[in-house]
Amino acid sequence: MVAQTFLMVVVWWKTGHPLYLVIALLMVLVGTLRLRNFRKYNSLPSPTTWEEAHQRENDYILYGTAHGLALGAFCLAGIYFAHDTFAEIAAVCVTLATATSIAGRNYGSPRMVLILIIALTWPISLGFLLRGDFYHVFLGLLSAPFLYAIRKFADTVREVLFTAISEEKKANHLAQRFNRALNTMSHGLVMLGPDGRVAVANAEAAQLMSVRSPEAMLGRSIHGLLMRGVAGGLLALKDCRYIETQLTRALREGKDRKVLVSLSNGQYLEFSAREGSQELGVITFEDVTARVAAEEKILFMARYDSLTALPNRAYFHEVVDEALRTGDRERLCALAVLDLDDFKSVNDTLGHPVGDGLIYAVAERLAVFASDTVKVSRFGGDEFMIYFDKIDGEEHLRAMLDGIFVALQGEVDVAGHSLRIQASGGAVLAQVRDSEVDAMIVRADLALYKAKELGKNNWYLFEAVMDAAFRSRQVMKADLRSAIEASALRVVYQPIVSMNTMRIVSCEALCRWDHPELGPVSPAIFIPLAEEMGIVSEISTFVLHAACAECAKWPDPICVSVNLSAKDFRSREVIEKVKAALAAAELAPNRLEIEVTETALLDDKSQTRAYVEELKSLGVRIALDDFGTGYSSLSYLHKLPLDKVKIDRSFLADVAQSPRSLDLLKGIVDLSKSLGLSVTVEGVETFEQLKILAITVQPDLVQGFLFGSALSSSGIETMSNTTWPFAQDISLARLAARR
Repeated sequence: MVAQTFLMVVVWWKTGHPLYLVIALLMVLVGTLRLRNFRKYNSLPSPTTWEEAHQRENDYILYGTAHGLALGAFCLAGIYFAHDTFAEIAAVCVTLATATSIAGRNYGSPRMVLILIIALTWPISLGFLLRGDFYHVFLGLLSAPFLYAIRKFADTVREVLFTAISEEKKANHLAQRFNRALNTMSHGLVMLGPDGRVAVANAEAAQLMSVRSPEAMLGRSIHGLLMRGVAGGLLALKDCRYIETQLTRALREGKDRKVLVSLSNGQYLEFSAREGSQELGVITFEDVTARVAAEEKILFMARYDSLTALPNRAYFHEVVDEALRTGDRERLCALAVLDLDDFKSVNDTLGHPVGDGLIYAVAERLAVFASDTVKVSRFGGDEFMIYFDKIDGEEHLRAMLDGIFVALQGEVDVAGHSLRIQASGGAVLAQVRDSEVDAMIVRADLALYKAKELGKNNWYLFEAVMDAAFRSRQVMKADLRSAIEASALRVVYQPIVSMNTMRIVSCEALCRWDHPELGPVSPAIFIPLAEEMGIVSEISTFVLHAACAECAKWPDPICVSVNLSAKDFRSREVIEKVKAALAAAELAPNRLEIEVTETALLDDKSQTRAYVEELKSLGVRIALDDFGTGYSSLSYLHKLPLDKVKIDRSFLADVAQSPRSLDLLKGIVDLSKSLGLSVTVEGVETFEQLKILAITVQPDLVQGFLFGSALSSSGIETMSNTTWPFAQDISLARLAARR
């Protein structure tokens, strides 16, 4: 505006025409007002509403229009009113110079652009048109495309600049989001440039590296950052070199690599390095102290027993296996297993918390012996394992185990209960080169079984003969399973005789196994084996079906009795099993008697009672077997729907010599009869016993070897109508007793 006004004054000075002076004074006035308007808004904050911004634009257009009109008037005067060559050239130059800046200076307001173009170019065109000649008229008309070009250029500039501003805002917004995301990460992050120095870092990285701000990390190398930890005493120099080597290699090879670092203050940092894009390398690191602590806790829980803190079965196996694979292969080692005697009774009578307290007390005493060469483990339940890595010989082992057993002796107080520690043990001694963990455990267990057989509260050293017996037992188990699958077992029947008629009224089905090589195997051997193998129910099923099928062939009065195991009464399948056997044999239910053992009743009294009642509802008779061998037998007599009581043979053993035993037996029989139960006395082996039973005790039925050994099915059928020859003697003895 100063230059424009000065040019107007020069034109007036040269031409002396007063019109130029008037226009110059008008220009001074307009310029003064416009400058005041500029200063007014420059001192104010940026507008915050559309209305406020629109008001400012209107003021800008008002003064801008006045400015444009003043320049247009100068141009019109120079071209048409005051004829002077210099004035004409000056007017056109200043106008065109101003017009070319319209697009760059006023693109933000399309109205201002249009008004200024009109105010500047139309006076030029008007001046040329008023000159009248062809050439000036033609020149005046050329202002139209000039007007269009300037406006188009202004629109283009505005679009370009607005686009740039919009993209800048987007970029700034994206940068803010990136910065927010970068600085709210739980991981520290550092990006390295091609020169290996930090180009980007976040707030977490600065905090973990003890730097005041992310900006303070820029330009530093990995070595420089790690050396801060060394200088602060958090990181050892060798660890610093190792970390730097690993991270540098990962960035160079383009492979992900993680490095866990333990700081001297107990903190753990995990560094991860990976190659980024555009030659940038990325290093992230985080505080994993909590994770490491959790992993260590999980590892401890996986390796150690939660109650005793001793190594558990799996970890003990791993430790011993590692010990057997290292060191002198010719050295002697030993493994011992300890088992608490009668521990189940502690749990059953005092509860599991007291049992746990006893195990903890034993573990405390055993842990004293643990060392680099002695490993102590709780193997499970009330069983402990001890491994001795270096043993001088058998005497050395005996001395150590004797010392351990002496240390275990004594009483401990657990929750107010004074408990005496008593344990049995088994041990095996062998050379390392001939040893394997599982084999040593098996042999130590065999020695433990031997110790328990010999009276408990002691330990026994494994002998080779035990291994042979164990292998023989395993072979017998396999043969028994095969015999059951092939139905190679057979059933025999022991007569049950009526005291009144001395004739068979029933019989007990007994299972027999004739081994192809060993010959007849006692039920006292193979039944416990079957229970141990979990297949005793399969034997029960076989006997039940065979007994029902044979009983159906016998004369109608004769019944059959089948003993079901405790395992049979652990599920409702026992009901379906009995139904199926009766249906297959087409046997009347009242001819089948199921013998229930006290063991079955003790497992789950309520459940067993439900099953017994359901069997009773089928019409099957129920007998309580081996009565008197349990501590609570009398309670069953009125709680269960029984038909018969079978008194164990132990009550009959000395009735001929002991009046007290006779009184006890008679009392049990009388009590049972008073409850409406029939009574069978087992174990009758002599005529004298039978005579005492007939005269004094008077049970309903008797059973025993006096009436012969167990018979085949056809033997029972043959003897069904036979009366034993001493029936007459019994009748005479009864008659004499009455007199």
